[in-house]
Amino acid sequence: MRKLLFSIGLALGAPAALAHHSFAVHFVDDRTIEVNGTVSAFRFSNPHGVLSFDVKKDDGTVEQWRAETNSPSVLRRRGWTKDSLKAGDSIRIVGFPSRDGTPYMRISKITFADGHELIGQGLAAPSPDNDKE
Repeated sequence: MRKLLFSIGLALGAPAALAHHSFAVHFVDDRTIEVNGTVSAFRFSNPHGVLSFDVKKDDGTVEQWRAETNSPSVLRRRGWTKDSLKAGDSIRIVGFPSRDGTPYMRISKITFADGHELIGQGLAAPSPDNDKE
């Protein structure tokens, strides 16, 4: 009976373990990028908050980006709420770029049009090759 319960516990826990990932696997940790965009959605849930936003490129096309941040419990301690980001908000995001070059990043800081900020992950060490997009 113990083996059966243990096996069931492992099976139920596996999807959650697979859903979580290491920062270093997905993001470059020694440089940041800056992206201006408009919020399309914000999910304030575990294991990470996820922001979807649209970025207008120089040629006028719109590129859809995603950015993740810490768990809601960490974000609450930093002053975030589920309503911190709303569809239509104009924002500037500083964050760590994805390793695979996709429009995906880890949020370090968000600055709104009125100047107020939300802090996510700590900033990378200053680097002369930090990009601005």
